[in-house]
Amino acid sequence: MKKVFEFEFCGKKLIIETGELAKQANGAVLVRYEDTVILSTAVMSNVVSTADFFPLTILYQEKLYSVGKIPGGFIKREGRPTDSATLTARVIDRPIRPMFDENFRNEVQVVNTVLSVDNDYTPEMTALFGSSLALGISSIPFDGPVAGVIVGKIDGVLKINPTVEEMERSTINLTVAGTKEAINMVEAGSKEVSESDMLEALMFGHKYVKELCEIEESIIKEIGKEKIEVELAHLDEDIIKEVENDIKKEMLEAIQIEDKLEKYAKIDELKARALTNYENNHLNSETLEEELKQVSKIANNIEASEVRRLITEEKIRPDGRGMTEIRPLSTSVDLLPRTHGSALFTRGQTQALAVTTLGALGEHQVLDGLSLEDTKRFMFHYNFPAFSVGETGRYGSPGRREIGHGALAERALLQVMPSEEEFPYTVRVVSEVLESNGSSSQASICAGCMSLMTAGVPIKAPVAGIAMGLITNEDGKYTILTDIQGLEDHMGDMDFKVAGTRKGITALQMDIKIKGINENILKESLAQAKEARMKVLDVMENTISSPRTELSPYAPKIKTLQIDPEKIKDVIGRGGDTITKIILESSNVKTVNHKDAVKIDIDDDGRIVLYHTDYSVIDKALKMIEEIVREVEIGKIYTGKIVKVEDFGCFVELWPGCEGLVHVSQLDTKRVEKPSDLFKEKDEIIVKATGYDKRGKLNLSRKEALLSKEK
Repeated sequence: MKKVFEFEFCGKKLIIETGELAKQANGAVLVRYEDTVILSTAVMSNVVSTADFFPLTILYQEKLYSVGKIPGGFIKREGRPTDSATLTARVIDRPIRPMFDENFRNEVQVVNTVLSVDNDYTPEMTALFGSSLALGISSIPFDGPVAGVIVGKIDGVLKINPTVEEMERSTINLTVAGTKEAINMVEAGSKEVSESDMLEALMFGHKYVKELCEIEESIIKEIGKEKIEVELAHLDEDIIKEVENDIKKEMLEAIQIEDKLEKYAKIDELKARALTNYENNHLNSETLEEELKQVSKIANNIEASEVRRLITEEKIRPDGRGMTEIRPLSTSVDLLPRTHGSALFTRGQTQALAVTTLGALGEHQVLDGLSLEDTKRFMFHYNFPAFSVGETGRYGSPGRREIGHGALAERALLQVMPSEEEFPYTVRVVSEVLESNGSSSQASICAGCMSLMTAGVPIKAPVAGIAMGLITNEDGKYTILTDIQGLEDHMGDMDFKVAGTRKGITALQMDIKIKGINENILKESLAQAKEARMKVLDVMENTISSPRTELSPYAPKIKTLQIDPEKIKDVIGRGGDTITKIILESSNVKTVNHKDAVKIDIDDDGRIVLYHTDYSVIDKALKMIEEIVREVEIGKIYTGKIVKVEDFGCFVELWPGCEGLVHVSQLDTKRVEKPSDLFKEKDEIIVKATGYDKRGKLNLSRKEALLSKEK
């Protein structure tokens, strides 16, 4: 039976429909946030997975019909998810995942189908709301609800879910999600905002998250199904004792080995020993296979509990550092001679090599998604090969993690990038993670920033990133860690990444494994991160303190020219023949796609940008364009070249692309019977510009030019 619920949220209509669509799913809701419409469904498998993790899948399916677009490409249907869709799925997953029991093993799939989009009414947060509500009204054992909002700060005023136009003027672009009690996910980009202003925005957003959660609760109370009881993975107390007696003491010692590979090798050795010893002791057990799975889980739990106990009780980190101590830092630049900019950043056993490439504006990325933005001139790509952690693994297209880390680094550096007018280039930064022991995304931000400066990109200020961690215990005590390594990230409760300049924050990302954190933890984490960020910036600036004033000799140089937009067609020519001629002749190449061909971008407003590694090539092309767009001054005398002789006169070229007619009556001070008797093609003559005829054709006079010379 169809049910419709109507609410007002921040002055906008929020309508939830259920009972009519996707009725075979465990839970399904159609959420209308003004003209944005999302169908969210939740389905749980009845079969318990044999995996040792909770198999949750969150999908965000962009349908281009939702914004009245037909997909590009040959196939003309939606293909692999866009980066934006992948990032949105991650944003929905992160606040929802902690709301399931860690021992839950039934597979759950939440699918958000984007049916209609008004970008002023966030489809991303609408989908998060729908995902939580679909789970909430279903029989799936979900401990929600959760919700999220976008916070902007426009003209100094905080606002929930700003419009696209408002967000362009906003100093903060913050996505915050959580429960009624606490925040459990943060994603933000900001224009060097202070820690206090960011904290204010976070708490402001949480106030409205609570309001959305209350809306969900009211609907769940009315139509929610009774939660089913599912089989949870429980551990046998006797097996726990046996495994602890076998490896617990040595596990504590292994955890404190400083070198990552040596540490992990010893931990793996202990886990393997636990399995072997248990198997040898219980060869006759009828359920040995299931018991060995428990042994593996218990060994992992021993590792995690010992890490947490060391930090919270003894205040000892696995590598012996203090709670606020950063691992050893080192930096270098110009490793790669032929690239436009390169830098290496190493923090402990995490190392990132970043390379910057400059290209013409025409080399921007074209976006085929739901947003109003259709191109992008700054790109940051993050690569995480398996060898960086000493393993073999999958190689191919980037996964969700690589896309997410690249987007975070891009957001952090975008805030200090020059405008197109200040620096008319397409800029691509690639981070190659060469070694990883936690926080490789923040190392990528540091390396990427330095590579931009070596490439001569005039960024507003250097940016550094640091990852903060959190370890809590059952009595509510907590410890905040600066610069978390891999083990602390894996075993801890929070990964809170903070990037910024000396002036303020440019990006945030927070993932937590518990159900939420309070204002005090956020405040302390931000303060501790700021202190660490300054130390990292000190090291970076000791290597390179500001952008270079000159580009690499291998980077494209640039010159610009502003012309009358009416002249664009003259520069391009019929079928592009004029612009092709300019490129081929100035570059001395045979095809416009040749690697040494000058690149020419022409904007609709008449701005022309020319790129080449050699200024002489640019100057040659620039001169050819200037000759085409030059305006004839009426009354001025020019020296021109005859290009055609007719009985009625001669056609004279003043410069390439500019021709006029000298009528037979204007060829000389004396009467001329037959022009071909006196003139031939390629002769140079002086002429005076006398005006234009009714058809806009230029009239020239040799007669008046000669008379003017005589005077």
